[in-house]
Formats: sequence, structure tokens, C-alpha cells
Amino acid sequence: MPLTIDTDLQPKDLESLLTHFWDCSATKIRSLENEYNTAQGSPVYTIQGRYTTRGWTEWTQGFQYGAAILQFDATGEEAFLRSGRDDTVNHMAPHVSHIGVHDHGFNNVSTYGNLLRLMKEGRITDDAWERRFYEIALKVSGAVQASRWTTLPEGGGFIHSFNGPHSLFVDTIRSCRALTVGHRLGHPLMGENDRPISLLDRAIAHARSTARWSVYYGEGRDSYDAWGRTAHESIFNTNDGAYRCPNSQQGFSGFTTWTRGLSWAMCGFPEFLEYLKALPEDQRAAIIDLDAIEAEFLKAARATCDFYIENTATDGIPYWDTGAPGLHNLGDYLSRPSDPYNDWEPVDGSAAAIGAQGLLRLGQLLGVDTADGKRYFQAGLTTLQTLLQEPYLSEDPKHQGLLLHSIYHRPNGWDYIPDGQKIPCGESSMWGDYHIREAALLVQRIARGEPYYTFFGGVQ
Repeated sequence: MPLTIDTDLQPKDLESLLTHFWDCSATKIRSLENEYNTAQGSPVYTIQGRYTTRGWTEWTQGFQYGAAILQFDATGEEAFLRSGRDDTVNHMAPHVSHIGVHDHGFNNVSTYGNLLRLMKEGRITDDAWERRFYEIALKVSGAVQASRWTTLPEGGGFIHSFNGPHSLFVDTIRSCRALTVGHRLGHPLMGENDRPISLLDRAIAHARSTARWSVYYGEGRDSYDAWGRTAHESIFNTNDGAYRCPNSQQGFSGFTTWTRGLSWAMCGFPEFLEYLKALPEDQRAAIIDLDAIEAEFLKAARATCDFYIENTATDGIPYWDTGAPGLHNLGDYLSRPSDPYNDWEPVDGSAAAIGAQGLLRLGQLLGVDTADGKRYFQAGLTTLQTLLQEPYLSEDPKHQGLLLHSIYHRPNGWDYIPDGQKIPCGESSMWGDYHIREAALLVQRIARGEPYYTFFGGVQ
């Protein structure tokens, strides 16, 4: 039995929960600002309710400062704007020129991008030099991200992960945001011999590679091919560009579905479709095979969202990997609400927060007045409603996290297991906390009839 979709739930029905959510969110942001020592590195996840770092990559700092900017967006509290803006100016520059990661869409669009969007929306003063500061940061970020490129024999390619040129991560679909924002600001990547390289062309090529190699469609690629399942990592032979196999860094295996990776695709493809549809007609007309591209992205979005709906608990919260080896001990776990305190396998609230946004955006794209669009949109609302309440919303002011039961790296054993428990639970992550804020802001704006929230709103 898949996710039980509440077909009657409306965005306005969540307004009281959203008000309480933003109150809790404010407490968490202030706690982190006042008590976290940034000299130790970016906050990544909580241990016993306190944020700590993890020296893998610095991919979460933009979520910390972006959270304050989203808090201002949702509540109008100027103090959060000041802190988010000041921290962006003072701390985010290294991320703009970071050539070693695939995370520019996470760090820089969440900070510089949100500030530029608010300025263009008229929410903050449009100062010409401040605007240009945000724009140059986003232009450079998009170009640097686009330069991390592996070319494939048929002319496509992908932004390779920090593992190296052989490695395509499903996560990186969301770093296409950096390239598309840079493109809308009129910026190319300049290559050898002063050759301009289109950021939009590279973003599209990366997304097409992700749709082809990271997402499955039940078409017989391997013995475990199923409509909408995803592989965290796709491996290529860099000598000849041949695809070799699926793999996973943070999931159970290359042949099971790590649900946070699934959720990145669920969110990334609808966002990319929103971006393409918002392009001026002359730019849309200039894209070769645009109809085919949009069809590929829509197929990937539908497939991943369908897989999520069919493979998550009735309340919309998935377990961390659909092939996790202990799941069989839970019996028919998909026939009942999620249990974050079970003895066998953890749920992942962060995957639910990211996935909920993908469901909502796909529903909006298809039209909430259509059967398919309503199904996806209502699934997103149902999931968000679960996340806005206990046991997923952290209401304890002493706990620095906002969204509980987030999982970072189960295979490496990085996630904290509380005393008396057998699996990780009760902790938060920067990406989970940030993305539930994004989903909450999206639904709040819809409920209030405010401008639809998109990452590229500031560059139209």
C-alpha cells in the first residue's frame, strides 16, 4: 500500500502549522548563529541535538545562511535578512570559486541567489552595486560548476562529482540551478582559445545524462530495473566514455534506491522544466530538440515521483533506502505510517522534505485541475503535513535541528544512534532543515496567493 494521499487537503489548511513551523525555525536559526563555532567548519548534522561538522566536503554552509534568508522571506523579520546577507558576504566567497565540488547549486543559489531573487521581487531595496555583487557571484559560480565537465562520445556529458571524472551523481541535477541562473544573467563559460560555452547547453546536457543513466524506466536495463528507481552514482570509463555500471556512495547498493538521491531527481527535474517554460520565446526557440528535452525531463520527473509514492510509508516518509537489508524485519512497513524509532532501518526525513517539493512542483506543472497534477500535488501536501508535526518537527528549543530523523551516510556509520535505540534517529541535517523551509515557503506562498516561488525568480 503506497503513500495514502489526502485528496481534500488544501494549502490553506496548513497555515496554522506553517505559522508554528516558522516560529520553531526562528529559534533554531538563532541558536545556531549564537552558539555554533564556524571556525570548525560548516555545520552538517546534529549529534545529540547539537550541530557538528563533517570533513567530507563543505557543501552545507549555504544552507545555513540561506535558511535565514528564507526565514525573512516567509516572515518579514528584518533581523534574519541582515544576518543572512552579512554571512553571505563575509563567508561564501570561497564557495563561488570552488573547483573541487559539484555543489554550487546548493551553496550559492541558496545564498546569493535568494538575495537576488528578493531584490528582483521588490522585497528588499534594489541597490545597483549590491545587485551586481550577487550577479557576479552567481555568474562565476555557474561557470566554475560548468567547467567540472566530462564529455561523452555522443556529444553530451555531465558535471562530474567530487569522486572524479568517471562519476555522475544523481544529486547534481540540483546544481544545474547554478548554470541556469548564470545563463539567464547572460554569462558563458569561456574555454580554450576564447571559445564561449553555453551554460544552458551544459545544464541541459547534464540533466539529459542524469535522466538517461541515473533514472530507470522499467525498460530492462538490468534485473532490478523498475519505473522510477534511481542510482546514486553512475560510473563511466573515462578512456572511451562508455557507461559501466550503477553504484552508490550513501545508499545500500547500486541496485537499490537511496531515497535522498531519488528525492534530488524528484525536485530537480520539475524545477528544470519550470525554468525552461519561463524562458523568453526567442530563447526557447533557439534550443535544439526542446520538445524532446522537455519530454525526457517530464518522463524522469513522473517516474521518480511515482516510485516515491509507491515505495514510501502511508504518511509520505520513506525509509533511507528501498532495498535496505533490515526492512524485511518490519513486515509490511508500507501499509502503515513511518516508524522512526523502529529497531531495524532508519527513515529519512530529509528525503521527504526534498521529495515533497518535487511532488508539489510536478503537480503545479501538470495543473492541479488535472487528475495527474492533483495526484502529485496532493501527495506533496500530504507529505509536508506529516513533516510539519511531531515526530518530525523539532519543537524542543534545546535541539538545534528543525527537521528530525535525517540520515547522512548510513553505510559509513556517521549518523548518531541515541542510547536505547538500535538505529539512527532523532537528529537533523542542514540540507533537511533548509529544504523543509523551501517546501514550507512554496506552500505558504500558494496559500496566500503570493508570487510562485522559484529559484530563478530574481533573474527573469
